[in-house]
Amino acid sequence: MSPSLRRFAAAALVAVTGFAAAACTSADDSGPPQNDHPQVVASTDVWGSVASAVGGAHAEVTALFNTPGADPHEFEPSMADTAKIQDADVLVFNGGHYDAYVETAAADSTALTVNATAIALGDDAAADHAGHNHSDHNHSDDHSHDDGANEHVFYDLAAVAQVADRVAAALSQVAPAHADYYRANADQFTSGIADLRARLAAIKAAHNGTKVGSTEPLSAFLLTEAGLVDVAPAAFAAAVENGQSPSAADVATFTDLLTNQVIKALIYNTQAVDPATLTVLQIARRSSVPVVELTESLPEGVTSYLDWQSGQIGQLEQALNS
Repeated sequence: MSPSLRRFAAAALVAVTGFAAAACTSADDSGPPQNDHPQVVASTDVWGSVASAVGGAHAEVTALFNTPGADPHEFEPSMADTAKIQDADVLVFNGGHYDAYVETAAADSTALTVNATAIALGDDAAADHAGHNHSDHNHSDDHSHDDGANEHVFYDLAAVAQVADRVAAALSQVAPAHADYYRANADQFTSGIADLRARLAAIKAAHNGTKVGSTEPLSAFLLTEAGLVDVAPAAFAAAVENGQSPSAADVATFTDLLTNQVIKALIYNTQAVDPATLTVLQIARRSSVPVVELTESLPEGVTSYLDWQSGQIGQLEQALNS
């Protein structure tokens, strides 16, 4: 059923039950029409999993990028993806330049938006970050992250909890009959986030100041909350993030940190791999430095954000306690 027919049918059903006046109004002056089963479009499966945890049986969630092992930065939306964005009731996306195509496609949309970067950094900082020239969201020489903002806000657990709350509020605006249901789901999700943060606090209590090394600044928010210090060459991580080759000097510095076991764990992004990252991975294994393999999207067979992060935090716990 097309979105227009779907919304017409929803309105007709409400009219039959005597609530036509409410159904005929928009969620707000510029928002989508109220309906009983909101259509949610998320840019990635990570944000889709957060939206699904909140929306449950009373929302239809579509994640545009959902290919395990692939690089989300290289995702190019199809015309069908653009149409889904434009027809959505609620959009959940990373923000910044990570998935800028969502905001572009939704320029004339009435969808309610949940922008994770705006939540994590604050609206003013997010707007400033988005104002830089990031028209090409692929990893290329033009895709620079020199503005200092970390776009991987899905590793900022406090921000992810806030995203869940915002999703519940947006869904409640579109489908007010299910507001209590969405709120209960969001509360359950944020309780799970609190449990994960308690584990990070325990890591900090036991290992505060411990030095680790990341091949790419994927998990900076998580490591900071755990009290860990990333001493990998910043230029190495920046080059990998920007799809460039780290310099020989940075590779040598990283290698020395591993061979001398200054680094107690290698934090390895399995979705940003090049010859330099493979080299430090091999050095870490030869030097008996534990490797924590992190991902930028949900691994195959995993559908829950909480399960995903729990598994990754478990790797970190095991590596630091070995």
